[in-house]
Amino acid sequence: MFFSAADNYSAGYTKCCKKMKGCTAFFVLFVQGQVLKRKVFVLYNRDSLKIKKIDEGLVMAKKKGRKSTKRQKMTGADRTKAMPQDKVPSESRADTEGKAPSELKAVIPVREAAAKREESLKEAGSTTADVSEEKIERVGDEELYRDRFNRHFEELKWLYIELYGNDSMFAELCDNMERFYGERKESLKQLDREREAAPEWYKKNDLLGMMFYIDNFAGNMKGVEEKLDYIEKCNVNYIHLMPFLETPEGRSDGGYAVSDFRKVQEKLGTMEDLESLTSACHEKKINVCMDFVMNHTSEDHEWARRARQGDGEYMSRFFFYDNYTIPEMYERTVPQVFPTTAPGNFTWLEDVRHYVMTSFYPYQWDLNYKNPRVFNEMMYNFLFLANKGIDIIRIDAVPYIWKELGTQCRNLKQVHTIVRMMRIISEVVCPSVLLLGEVVMEPEKVVPYFGTVEKPECHMLYNVTTMATTWHSVATRNVKLLKQQLDIVNNLPKEYVFLNYLRCHDDIGWGLDYGSLMCDGIGERSHKKYLNDYFQGYAGSSNSRGELYNSDPVSGDARFCGTTASMCGIEKAGFEQNEEAMDKAIRFDLMLHAYMFMQSGIPVLYSGDEIAQVNDYTYKEDPLKAEDSRYIHRGKMRWDLAAKIEEDGSVESRVFSGLDLLEKLRKREKAFMSNADTWTIDTWDESVLCIGRYYEGEKIIGLFNFNEYDHMAWINETDGDYVDLVSGEMMKPVGVKVPGYGFYYLKKVE
Repeated sequence: MFFSAADNYSAGYTKCCKKMKGCTAFFVLFVQGQVLKRKVFVLYNRDSLKIKKIDEGLVMAKKKGRKSTKRQKMTGADRTKAMPQDKVPSESRADTEGKAPSELKAVIPVREAAAKREESLKEAGSTTADVSEEKIERVGDEELYRDRFNRHFEELKWLYIELYGNDSMFAELCDNMERFYGERKESLKQLDREREAAPEWYKKNDLLGMMFYIDNFAGNMKGVEEKLDYIEKCNVNYIHLMPFLETPEGRSDGGYAVSDFRKVQEKLGTMEDLESLTSACHEKKINVCMDFVMNHTSEDHEWARRARQGDGEYMSRFFFYDNYTIPEMYERTVPQVFPTTAPGNFTWLEDVRHYVMTSFYPYQWDLNYKNPRVFNEMMYNFLFLANKGIDIIRIDAVPYIWKELGTQCRNLKQVHTIVRMMRIISEVVCPSVLLLGEVVMEPEKVVPYFGTVEKPECHMLYNVTTMATTWHSVATRNVKLLKQQLDIVNNLPKEYVFLNYLRCHDDIGWGLDYGSLMCDGIGERSHKKYLNDYFQGYAGSSNSRGELYNSDPVSGDARFCGTTASMCGIEKAGFEQNEEAMDKAIRFDLMLHAYMFMQSGIPVLYSGDEIAQVNDYTYKEDPLKAEDSRYIHRGKMRWDLAAKIEEDGSVESRVFSGLDLLEKLRKREKAFMSNADTWTIDTWDESVLCIGRYYEGEKIIGLFNFNEYDHMAWINETDGDYVDLVSGEMMKPVGVKVPGYGFYYLKKVE
């Protein structure tokens, strides 16, 4: 049978299969002027009314003539008998007799493995009972997979066919999902089973993250493995390894221009080193997170190199145009990511005489997810990395991955289809793995990436807007907008989990709620200028230090770079050798972390913040980094300073011990659970924020002063006595005076 690309594949399959149990079908596909012929053997299971396709690969149709292929119909028994008898264990032949081919696919490999295992064990002197036990475990493992797969099959197929209309590619995806599951280590499968039994394991109050670049932190992956004791000492049980996959030197965008998704950067180690590191982390109950860059590849990626040679199949995996007509149509509606350093969304390739879409930098080519081959191959990369022991996969730039003319190419509905399919695929193959979405947008555009309670997408999302609003509150000494932002987050379903942070590897973009600020007479352009001036130390009696990134003199827009410690004044106080200023800066630093721990969600530290590491200006001496001011807060870990955490009175010791106390309080108190009731309380003072938390009868109130001077929180909680968890002092939360840059954790005493 032959179907053109315009035919309804599913209807064609069903019509064919109602007449016979199996047939051979050919699809003639037209891809960029090339005729591709896909040969598919179709098996029909009359009992389940489901179709199984065994993809026999893409074949280039070099001849115009068609050569038919006939296959004799075979029952399940016929197929079993046709197998070499030494491959089918005698005790299983009766089991396979009469089974449909789709059922045999699950049974035969298990029986083959059992037979081989039995032979080898007998040679080693093992008993038949041992063999039977092994066989039962393998069959049970296979049944567990089939149960997961069957539970999600209909939705996954519906989503895939709705998006791509390609049954053959869907069948290939399903086959490879099973293959990756078969390759998954038993220790990871055990972790899958444990976390399936406790699906809310990551919502507890004991998860604390830390992110770092491997080379900056410990040189390479082996070095990180050697530093796991230090990570444990930091109370951290979730580490985010910043991009470590192969990327071109000088054109890496900090590792986000990946040239090989299955190779570690040589300077950082190997895939074997990664597996060793994740195994060592799991022994210490530490989770490992990595970045999965889905939107684009490096121009050095194999697909890009083949596309550059004019190979139509690979050109179709990107967005290539031989003239500017369509790119110009995109440019009318698509915003620019980097208007100053990388203006526009397309790059002209002189050697190919084509434009290619490059939303970020010219060396990062956007992938075309309208091509199902792109989705499938990227999912295989996803599963390959999950099988290396990764627990949390951060999906980079997720809103950008689907492109449509006439739109902003952001947050399109097809993006949610893709993320939902990723969630399903992970729940079938590697259910212990969490999806963390990077959506740097306002809350109303972020929340949809959680999906729904019934059809979830990402497990966790970054709380980006709250982070930016926090620093706005620092610069203005006013918490009104921050309280409003927290109220929005706190009113979301408890199933939604945010990752909270003060600083990360990236810059701070001032994506605030300017509609609300305008009601108070604060304009967007003038306020962005004030914020950038403040954090550079030029305005508002600021003690902050840092630099701008991607400053646009036309729009007046710019982003800010700096470490938490430098933004709190520790760098300035240290340079001036001002003890009083240092006391205030350390108090400010700890107050902000205490506030972060009080938010709903999971807190994440940036490596070095635990020892108050300040800006590193040496990046200017490296020609490959000098143009990117984000490296000011991506400095190497100062292990000489980390050694000072044992020195009483040192800055490092004061910050480290202060954070240690807060972290242990958070893990001890049930009210810090991610799904606890969380709300804000009016303080009637613009500088003081009050957050309440309640879980299973326990109540904690947090008070945080964003002003350097003492302020009064005019709260009136008269439901009993409270104790400050930090000092142990008994207090009544009625008209509380909060010291400058100070805080209280007040717990209700029963």
